[in-house]
Amino acid sequence: MKLSQLPTVDAVLEEELRDPAFREEWERTALARAVALGVVRYRAQRVLSQRKLAEALGWKPAQVARLEQGDHTPSIDTLLHLSRRLGLRFALSIGPAGAAPGVLTEDADVVQDVSDDHGTRLLAAAG
Repeated sequence: MKLSQLPTVDAVLEEELRDPAFREEWERTALARAVALGVVRYRAQRVLSQRKLAEALGWKPAQVARLEQGDHTPSIDTLLHLSRRLGLRFALSIGPAGAAPGVLTEDADVVQDVSDDHGTRLLAAAG
């Protein structure tokens, strides 16, 4: 088979997503994959090994490897640590299906809006 005859990654993914069990797992790991891609991109742009990135984070290399696999959803504490140490930025929008991402209603209650000594801002709101 010629390379040009192979299905694209998008075509394979589209086919796999027809399976409800695969779709459920794909959706469950969405945040983990997004964070993994951000960390891998950061490391690649700076030509860092996992070991060097682990040193910058104060972690063991195995922790970086696990994060980059994108199989496990990182905690908010982990996201804050990555933001503080590496300057990475994360935005989460959690809402019902069909809702516009990142949009809160006018009656949203801001629970917390703080900046820490590292310049990291955390805004927690519900609405």
